[in-house]
Amino acid sequence: MTLSHAEWTAKAKALTFRNQAYIDGKFVDAISGATFDTINPATGEVLTQVAACDAADVDAAVTAARRAFESGVWSQMDPTARKGVLLKLADLIRENLEEFALLDTLDMGKPIIETSTVDVPGSAHFFQWYAEAIDKLYDEVAPTAPGDLALVRRVPLGVVGAVVPWNFPLDMATWKSAAALAAGNSVVLKPAEQSPLSALFLAELATEAGIPAGVFNVVPGFGATAGKALGLHMDVDCLAFTGSTATGKMFMEYSGQSNLKQVWPETGGKSPNIVFADCEDLEAAADMAAFGIFFNQGEVCSANSRLYVERSIHDLFVELLKARAEARVPGDPLDPATVIGAIVDEKQTQGIMARVEAGKANARLVTGGERVTVDGKGCFVPPTIFADVAQDDALVQEEIFGPVLTVIPFDTEAEAIAMANDSIYGLAASVWTDNLSRAIRVSDKLMVGTVSVNTVDALSAQTPFGGMKQSGFGRDLSLHSLEKYTALKTTWIKYKLQA
Repeated sequence: MTLSHAEWTAKAKALTFRNQAYIDGKFVDAISGATFDTINPATGEVLTQVAACDAADVDAAVTAARRAFESGVWSQMDPTARKGVLLKLADLIRENLEEFALLDTLDMGKPIIETSTVDVPGSAHFFQWYAEAIDKLYDEVAPTAPGDLALVRRVPLGVVGAVVPWNFPLDMATWKSAAALAAGNSVVLKPAEQSPLSALFLAELATEAGIPAGVFNVVPGFGATAGKALGLHMDVDCLAFTGSTATGKMFMEYSGQSNLKQVWPETGGKSPNIVFADCEDLEAAADMAAFGIFFNQGEVCSANSRLYVERSIHDLFVELLKARAEARVPGDPLDPATVIGAIVDEKQTQGIMARVEAGKANARLVTGGERVTVDGKGCFVPPTIFADVAQDDALVQEEIFGPVLTVIPFDTEAEAIAMANDSIYGLAASVWTDNLSRAIRVSDKLMVGTVSVNTVDALSAQTPFGGMKQSGFGRDLSLHSLEKYTALKTTWIKYKLQA
């Protein structure tokens, strides 16, 4: 049964927050004693003071992770037993759905209807999915001559550092951790400083589920301290990162400056959405185009923020979008009726509005474009649409990470493809057409990791998520993601052909 606004608000007020680091199976203060505020962006209120970890805390967490890995308590556990533990963790996430949903809603401002029906159930599902895969993955025997037996196995790397963003706090922590843990690694997770609370609760439940001490650690803190320390640590074997392209490049540099650890970056995006005139259901296309940019306040790396519409239907489609944008009114994230919540913090809000203000000078503002408040408070930006935008405008070329859509007409298929590919990013794209040949032809030519045809931003546990170009080369989800948390190891055995 869906809770009411009043019921969610009451539950939020009753929450207590885990605000220490989680290292070696227990909550601990930062060694320095330092803390930072985590703030509700919908109200400006401080939720709690969280341990501000730095290099010393990261070292303690990595030491615990290495000790646990080498002991074999997790890395050499019977795969069926390891599966059982992660299945238990999936169940615990479901049992604590309301608390997880509230933590992410309060921490980063996303609507409770989304955290409770999408984010938290999704995290439980991904833990379950990777758990179920553990005892169904087989190694290889290479073809060799008689007298030789070559075994090719995938073995866990050791200590995996995971640095995740604030836009989907629990989901992104899960995407990295579930696969890394399933493969037998120890994990040191650094959540974004804007949204650390759900990751700390996840660590507590991981221990309750049976994950041994030291195997799953959480070090809240800032990117320049805790994040950098993970990137430079000589005993971290792999660094999985989701965030900005600029920060992804820094982690690549940290690898070269330290131990050549594997780095798997999933970085920025500026995803195109192409609507052809032969799309028969323009209402559905408009619904999904609005969803593709305004879901999660546009704070999605694969958000369909560039819309290319065939000229003959351009004006009609802009009007369809305008109506859908104006129907999405920012509101209290704890209200189940709210579909546009708060922007994560003041810095991000000001950055979005600076891009919007600059865009007004060169493009036509269709709707939105002004910062608003809810009950006189908060970081809220309504859905904003620009038309008559030049392809080389910053609105089109630069990632805004907010609810801002640009609409550009095109005349030919080749022109649409050229403009869609005219980006430093290559994360995702959408194509709307009822011509099967065109759908396949255009999809083949788009330089992105995922093309969604007659939908937007399609993903599942079964399919890899990641991009090309400066969207990085990391892949989350699917069995392929296990490849980045394991190493190929060959054991070659000579044996006698005669007794």
